[in-house]
Amino acid sequence: MGDGTVRLERRWSYWPFGGKEDWTIAIDGTAVGSIADRETVEVSVEPGRHTLRLGTGRHRSPERSFEVPPAGLAGFRCHGPRIWPLWLAAQVKSDLWITLRPD
Repeated sequence: MGDGTVRLERRWSYWPFGGKEDWTIAIDGTAVGSIADRETVEVSVEPGRHTLRLGTGRHRSPERSFEVPPAGLAGFRCHGPRIWPLWLAAQVKSDLWITLRPD
């Protein structure tokens, strides 16, 4: 693809809240791979502005915009709901299931 990199680190999640399913990685609306529990994945991208969303089925993250400089890196940490109030809120608003934060 390009000469920039997006690094995703999926931190552990409490079972049953976080689930053990792999999450699809979508950059600019296109699936480019997946990430398993406790895994770190790097995806090559073109420099510039992009969007990122993780998910599987109805469990997903909010869409995040980010910028990758030439030969640069954009890093993110992600995890499923870790406490029951977040798990409960994600039952109503499904894009709260996956927390996705820049490094």
